[in-house]
Amino acid sequence: MYQTFDETTDPSFGPKHVPLIRAAMKAQGLDGFLAPHEDEHQNEYLPAANDRLGWASGFTGSAGAAVILADKAAIFVDGRYTLQVRDQVDQGVFEIRDLVEGGVPAYLESATTRGQVIGYDPRLHSPDALERLKAAVAKTGARLKPVERNPLDEAWGSARPAQPTAPVVPHPLEYAGEESGAKRARIGAALKGQNADATVLTAPASIAWLFNVRGGDVIRSPLPLGQAILNQDGTARLFLDPVKVSGELRAWLGNEVRLETPDELPGALAELKGKRVLVDPGQSSAWYFDALGEAGAEVVRGEDPCALPRACKNAVEIAGTAEAHARDGAAVSRFLHWLATEAQGRTVDEIEVVIKLEGFRQATGALKDLSFDTIAGAASNGAIVHYRPTTRLNKQAEQGSLLLVDSGAQYLDGTTDITRTVAIGEPSQEMRERFTLVLKGHLALAAIRFPAGTTGSALDALARAPLWNAGLDYDHGTGHGVGSYLGVHEGPQRISKLPNFVALRPGMIVSNEPGYYKEGAYGIRIENLQYVTQAAPIAGGERPMLGFQTLTLAPIDRRLIVVEMLSPAERAQMDAYHARVLAEVGPRLDGEVRAWLEAACAPL
Repeated sequence: MYQTFDETTDPSFGPKHVPLIRAAMKAQGLDGFLAPHEDEHQNEYLPAANDRLGWASGFTGSAGAAVILADKAAIFVDGRYTLQVRDQVDQGVFEIRDLVEGGVPAYLESATTRGQVIGYDPRLHSPDALERLKAAVAKTGARLKPVERNPLDEAWGSARPAQPTAPVVPHPLEYAGEESGAKRARIGAALKGQNADATVLTAPASIAWLFNVRGGDVIRSPLPLGQAILNQDGTARLFLDPVKVSGELRAWLGNEVRLETPDELPGALAELKGKRVLVDPGQSSAWYFDALGEAGAEVVRGEDPCALPRACKNAVEIAGTAEAHARDGAAVSRFLHWLATEAQGRTVDEIEVVIKLEGFRQATGALKDLSFDTIAGAASNGAIVHYRPTTRLNKQAEQGSLLLVDSGAQYLDGTTDITRTVAIGEPSQEMRERFTLVLKGHLALAAIRFPAGTTGSALDALARAPLWNAGLDYDHGTGHGVGSYLGVHEGPQRISKLPNFVALRPGMIVSNEPGYYKEGAYGIRIENLQYVTQAAPIAGGERPMLGFQTLTLAPIDRRLIVVEMLSPAERAQMDAYHARVLAEVGPRLDGEVRAWLEAACAPL
């Protein structure tokens, strides 16, 4: 199995490890230290060797930060992790604070004093984030100091896992849809348009996309850790650990790509003296800006030039991800049939649910990995947004409860992410009503048409409006970008309350996942992936419109729908979706499962 049910941390990590960090801080003359979740590559999902926040605190969520001072400490998480952090972190060591409202800058303003020196590792922080932190401590008379030796790493010492060394392999054209040389020429032309001589790339997803390669350094994502310098003429220098490099890879990259080791990166940056170099302050750490500045390069701040082209999938990638979703839809349908039959007749637990679902995906013969650890939350665990079943937390799916299953798969032709909420036994009327409110928002976002230039932030309220009208809401984004056999969370697009200035464009894949969570009782989320496409002309319309085409194909639990709460248009939309599921997934199933799918997809 890909997923395990062991816990890699526990609340004792804070009491055990924070004193070691403080001793290392003191040895360097520091009064505090900043510990972000992100690693040197700004990864969301981390190699074990880079999960510094987890080792320091016990918290394993995909977003967060900590401030460790000599006499106190605080950990910061967003709304997805408010329940999880209380379970994983010793609150006698860490005060729990909100990452978004005020966040680390507000805490530094209140917790630091004149003359204090707060250390930070410049490889782990973006320059923009550092500016906000420096401004905060300046108000108190404290100051931030970059460190060459990370005191957290020193405290971790020999117990720290080794850095990953998975092979970097070619990603064939039948899946990528565009040669690396063409991509490099295209990005080089964009650099020329910005009057930049070169760009430094540090995001693993951009390196994977640009060079048509994949790796295995990051859990649940086929990403290689490395860096690259791309020149205006399309030639490049790619910095990879030699252990990851094969003769096949060298031949695949060709003569225009020079392979070098990470130890050669500082010298390569120094060679950019006098050049205009584009670097993304949201993707690359302050260390790169400092190194380029010291080398005498002119740093041009701008978005990673691969981010937008990578997000706008080409026709081959769209066709591939559609096939991946149909394949995955058949596996998920087999799983949902199991839930509707065997799992209704006896009590199953979350771990069994995860094992069963992964087994159905393995049976496709195409599964490369999960796209994230499966979230299977029974009853009250479903209210923990990013919950992961463990042996300690494992809960049974009792009669009269809801089971929330959020899962995804990595296939060579696409990445999937789907959430289904299923009634175990007879659901309550409240469960059904709130599920239907979530469904109404989901349907609204799937059906909307919008003009070019519209951002995801402008669409977010559509998914929330039915809940808002009932005095309800959820504390996570409505939609994230998804890669093509890359990360399950991909920018720069998103659908969220938070401002986003990247317009949705054809070929972009986003999730559609409104939810509702009742702490201590149950959770509801309905998630499909969909991609932006040109919409059919609207009669009488004056402007061309964009819309969404749904990728995810699996039935939604009809027992949880209060049909009377849906408008005629919503009922027709729901029926049309189920008819499509039956038409596209049905031929991949047979016998009892096919008969079940026909009933599950029957018109409302």
